[in-house]
Amino acid sequence: MARITTEEQVSVTIAPKTAHGNPAPIDGTADFQSSDPTVATVTATGPLTAVVKSVAPGVAQITASFDADLGAGVRPVEMSGALEVVAAEATTAEITFGTPEVKV
Repeated sequence: MARITTEEQVSVTIAPKTAHGNPAPIDGTADFQSSDPTVATVTATGPLTAVVKSVAPGVAQITASFDADLGAGVRPVEMSGALEVVAAEATTAEITFGTPEVKV
């Protein structure tokens, strides 16, 4: 499961492959979806790429599907992966000094 914070986004790329693991062409572009847009949204950025942006803590399934049939028919291929969004934690701090005063 991938994990990002509520301050982050992550790029997603799919690589269609043949049964023997070689690169394969597809018909058209991939369709990307989030199972829970209140946790993470996904927006295509290219034919095989997308960006997933965190919204709030939780878990969402990110799916990508495409048409593997290079002819007139449709042979859908779908893959998915789980993404956990967690609240961003403190990693640093800032110290602030008050107004100087005459010491007593």
